[in-house]
Amino acid sequence: MDHDLMSIQEARDLAVAVRAAQKQFLHASQADVDRICAAMAEAAHSAAGLLGRMATEETGFGVPQHKTLKNMLASRILWETIKDVPTVGVVGKDPGKRTWDIAWPMGVVAGVTPSTNPTSTIIFKILIAVKARNGIVIAPHPSAVKCGLETTRIMAEAGERAGMPKGLVACMSRVSLPGTRELMKHREIDLIVATGGSQMVLAAHSVGKPAYGVGPGNVPAYVDRSANLARAARYIVASKAFDHSTICATEQAVVADAPIAGQLEKLMASEGAYFLDDERAGRIAKLLFTPGPLINPRTVGKSPQQLAEMCGIDVPSDARILVAKMRSVGQAEPLSAEKLTTVLGWYEVDGWKAGCERCIELIEHGGRGHSLVIHAEDEEVVMKFGLEKSIFRIIVNSLGSLGATGMTTGVMPSFTLSPGGVGGAITGDNINVHHMFNLKRVAYELNPPPTAAMQPGQADSAREAAGSEKPAAEKSAGIDAGQVEEIVQRVLAALKK
Repeated sequence: MDHDLMSIQEARDLAVAVRAAQKQFLHASQADVDRICAAMAEAAHSAAGLLGRMATEETGFGVPQHKTLKNMLASRILWETIKDVPTVGVVGKDPGKRTWDIAWPMGVVAGVTPSTNPTSTIIFKILIAVKARNGIVIAPHPSAVKCGLETTRIMAEAGERAGMPKGLVACMSRVSLPGTRELMKHREIDLIVATGGSQMVLAAHSVGKPAYGVGPGNVPAYVDRSANLARAARYIVASKAFDHSTICATEQAVVADAPIAGQLEKLMASEGAYFLDDERAGRIAKLLFTPGPLINPRTVGKSPQQLAEMCGIDVPSDARILVAKMRSVGQAEPLSAEKLTTVLGWYEVDGWKAGCERCIELIEHGGRGHSLVIHAEDEEVVMKFGLEKSIFRIIVNSLGSLGATGMTTGVMPSFTLSPGGVGGAITGDNINVHHMFNLKRVAYELNPPPTAAMQPGQADSAREAAGSEKPAAEKSAGIDAGQVEEIVQRVLAALKK
């Protein structure tokens, strides 16, 4: 109880302090903002390896080298992508429409971060928030407090050395669920950016404030008969093994076109995929999803060998991922759900239409709006998948984990991948700096007001005519056909200019 109370009080204190700093930061120029952000990005990039090791040691999830790559993506690579985005003052003009767009920060951001990608998500959220002149309070996952505090400290100190107001970037050190909830609903918080478990994201959307959140990513990977199979096998295994599958856009099931399924299986095996028999797959399923539909947290971000030891089975020492062959999707098949660990499902279908249907089943079972991977050289098949799937990231011939987050594709680098309205979010975008500010619009007159708008209305005419002896027919007010014609001609003439 004492810890919860201290967490609540800390959340309140930080929200108030960051608001005070953010008011000072409102007067920063674009040059000031960019200098500060560049310094923070470089500091985080320089500490990428240290922070990657800290995250793995504290949480027990993933691979330090892979977390280092994610930290690099969230720092220098992200900064190179957003550094030229204007976020201060007039950021756009339309001479034809005579409008100006003026950027205005959201205010103070509550950045809720996960245990699976703790340091990279913090780096990412701090950079996009401060680039738009916001302050931010990080609420780290309870199992990733130390690495979260260190990440925030490194970036805040670098920013302050470059001229950032002290206290603009902060992190909770006493973390609890009541404390995080208090932060999200605090009067000084203007925006919530929540990355984490479904329950936390639901809480973020339920406090009555603007919020960007993520959803589960039960990502299918369809491999068409037209695919480059060697590349597909190499990418799927590498992506699923990357950081032990802790990125929500990582492949969760292969949907293999029947004519190439056998060859794809052999190629994936040569890359380090170990195909489980039914008995071993059953034991893995019981380990991952006991006692209910949510994955056992002890199994998140673990190697195949760690999982095998937990459930008492043998797997090769060089296995990079485990693959379970399945026949159905739903509660009766636990491994058809999202698995944030090195276990991959496998389905075989005959043709892209059947593959499309199977992918939809998987998406509806737990990944609505999130992501899909397709390996195909047939552009028509790619287009069919793009048009028919209720998801917002379709990664073609690349790795789901690195493609959806922007390392191997042209999408905006992000560690908050929103699933759109179908997934319970307000947007389907990769959250980025453009979501961190609003636009004021200054608009000059283009067309003079219609004559009728400047004349008295019926009520005014009636008052003016009160006591008049004119017949009722002469007192009527309104717009006659001639006035209508005049208005139409004026508008058409203005549009031709």
